[in-house]
Amino acid sequence: MAKSNKMKSIILISAVAVLVSCKGDPDVRGIQSPEEVQVRQPDTVPPSIEERAEDLKDRGYQTFVYEDDGEKHLMQQYFLVLLKSGKNRSQDSATAAELQKQHMAHLNRMASEGYMSLAGPMGNDGEIRGIAVYNTPTLEVADSLAKMDPMVKAGRLEVEIHPWWAAKGGKLE
Repeated sequence: MAKSNKMKSIILISAVAVLVSCKGDPDVRGIQSPEEVQVRQPDTVPPSIEERAEDLKDRGYQTFVYEDDGEKHLMQQYFLVLLKSGKNRSQDSATAAELQKQHMAHLNRMASEGYMSLAGPMGNDGEIRGIAVYNTPTLEVADSLAKMDPMVKAGRLEVEIHPWWAAKGGKLE
């Protein structure tokens, strides 16, 4: 029993020694406590409209700054792609469905890679089947990307492209 009490005493003294030795000592690794950490704001200021316009011009885009009632707008040239009925629309329903699936995958890819800003079908069965707005530096790039669409390659759709100006970052509401 004396051995058990002696062991308890040694453990108790060791535990107290550990607690006392650590108390009040700063962290020697230089890590700040949560109370010492200060939240920092980014050191950058968003670029001005003029700086954004210059950056876009440097990358080959057509832009200008438009001022209306004291408010500045960065205008950029986009390319409006009219997706029109093609000459080859005689595919069977299974082929047409597969082409539609590939067409949607192409449009999603163009959007996810930043080449296309907007797309959608028309609300009727007229010659123009849909539109897409391409965000590319030149008409040639927009034309090349639009013609990669499997529906266009199969002749089910044709493209007609027009330069189109809009405020950068504008949105539909």
